[in-house]
Amino acid sequence: HSERMLSKAIGLTNLDVAMFDLEDGVPPQQKQEARETVVTFLAKEPGGPRRFVRVNAVQSTWLVPDLKAVIRPGLDGLVLPKVEDPDEVRLVSRILDEREPSAGLAPGSVQLVAAIESARGLMDARAIAASSTRVIGLVFGGEDFGLDIGLPTKREGEARELLYARSAFVVAAASARVQSIDGVWPDFRDADGLLEDAVQARRLGFTGKSTFHPNQIDTINEVFSPTAEDVAYATRVVDAFEEAQAAGQGSISLGGQLIDLPIVERARRVLRLHSALGSPRTR
Repeated sequence: HSERMLSKAIGLTNLDVAMFDLEDGVPPQQKQEARETVVTFLAKEPGGPRRFVRVNAVQSTWLVPDLKAVIRPGLDGLVLPKVEDPDEVRLVSRILDEREPSAGLAPGSVQLVAAIESARGLMDARAIAASSTRVIGLVFGGEDFGLDIGLPTKREGEARELLYARSAFVVAAASARVQSIDGVWPDFRDADGLLEDAVQARRLGFTGKSTFHPNQIDTINEVFSPTAEDVAYATRVVDAFEEAQAAGQGSISLGGQLIDLPIVERARRVLRLHSALGSPRTR
C-alpha cells in the first residue's frame, strides 16, 4: 500500500491487473492511511494495468469503510479475501449496486474476484463463483489454505501437497465459467521454483497467476501465453477441420491423432488467446 510500490505497479506495462492492498499487508493502525493512499491512486489518469483493490474480509469491521472509500471512478474491481460463503459475495454485490450510481460508476461495472483460502471456501468454491454476475474469477490463496489444512511451511516447486486442492479449484471455477487464478510463488529469488510452479498451474488449467514482485511477471506471462509451436499446431488443427467440414466429414486424423470438435475448440481458444496477447512466447 506504499506510494512507492503503487506508483511502480500502475506504471508496469507487462502487468494485467494491479491490486492495491488494504488487507493483510496493512497493519490495523494504518488502515485509514492506506485507504487514503489507494484513493489517490484510483484518481490518477487511466492507463496501464487495470486497478483492483483487495478490501478486508466481510467478517471484519474494516470492510464498510474500505468500500465507502474506494467505490469511485478509477476502480475496476475488488478482490474479496477469505471468502467461505456465497452470501459474502452477494453482500458486497448489493453494496456496489447501491453505491455505483452515486459514485459516478456505470451499474455493474465494478467486477469481483473471490479469494479461496480455506478448506471451507474450497468446498463452496463453485457456489461462490456463481453467486453474482460481477464475479469474473477466483484466486487461490495457497499459503492461507496450507495453514488451514496443516501443511508444512516449505513448498516444493510442483507443490504436490496442493495438487488436489488446485485441481478442485480449477474445476470449480471452470464449472461457473470464470477465471481461475493461481496464488503467488512466495520466494521472488527462486526463479526455478516459480517457473516450475507456474508451468504446473497452467497444465492444471489455471488461466493466470498472481505475483507480489515485478521480477516474476515476465516468467508468468511467458508460461501463460501460447508458444509459437502451440499457435502453429492450433492453426493446422483448425484449418484441417474446416477443410474436412467443407468436404462433409465430421472428424479427421492429423499426424495420427483423432481431431474432433473438443480438440478443435481448444485449438480455437489458443488462437483467440494468441490474438489477444500478440506475439507468441518462446519457451
